[in-house]
Parts: sequence; C-alpha cells; structure tokens
Amino acid sequence: MGRACVGGEVLALIGLLGSGKTCLVRGAAVGLGVPTEAVASPTFTLIHEYKGRVPMYHVDLYRLETYDAVNGLGLEEYTDSPAVTFIEWADKAPAVLPKDHLRITLEHLGGDRRRIALAPRGARYETLIARLRAHSPSPLPAEGEGWVRGKL
Repeated sequence: MGRACVGGEVLALIGLLGSGKTCLVRGAAVGLGVPTEAVASPTFTLIHEYKGRVPMYHVDLYRLETYDAVNGLGLEEYTDSPAVTFIEWADKAPAVLPKDHLRITLEHLGGDRRRIALAPRGARYETLIARLRAHSPSPLPAEGEGWVRGKL
C-alpha cells in the first residue's frame, strides 16, 4: 500500500483492538521509506509524524471520547497536507474525515487471520485501488467483499 501512495492520501482505519490497524500502518511505512521499527501506535501521543519518501502521519483517535476533543486536534492540517495520513479508529470521528478518503476495515478472525475490506471514497481512491490491484501478488476483492490474510 505504501508503494502505491504518492502523497496526500487519507486512509481511515476501522477495526477493534487487535484487528491489525497499527500492523497495516507498519507495512505501508515500508513502501513509504519509513523505518518500520520507528512506527508505533500513537495512542497516548495521538499523532506521530515520520519522514520518508513521502511524509507520513499516523493518527490514533482511540482515547478521544468527544467530537470536541477530535475537532480540537486540527486534523484537517494533516489531512490537507502532501503527506500520507493514516487515521486509526476513524469511525470515532467521521465528520472530520475529508469527503474523499480510503476506508479500510479490518476484522480479526482468530489466530493470525484478518479480513480486510477497502472502500474508496472518491476518484483518487479508486485510482489508488487500481494501483494496488496492479501491484498486488494476489487478487484484491471487489468493494464490500473483503479478503482474508494470515500474518498481517
């Protein structure tokens, strides 16, 4: 996923604890030229910024309980930037997401298996999905289907 991003993308990650959100961000970081050992869940700091081929922001809304708390983050400064922005627990603040983004839903299926569903919102993200399809070693499912992976 990181290799397919060119900058300015917003990826909204949704899934319960342990579903693989941070692990997915670590994997994407490789393609963005960010050292994976540097990537950690920003649960307590809320936002981590990384330098790479393309700058990367990693946002975690888990600890925020109210819309005012989310709104006070100034999230639009990150989502309107040329960086790639990953937002964990994005379902806690759908109103602050840009209209166009890629919604990624992760579901833990037990053991090391996860179901991942990609839902593009806008032409830019349909193009991103097309780039992912072109470079994926296995077929990507149609929107709404999701696919199962081990060892996310």
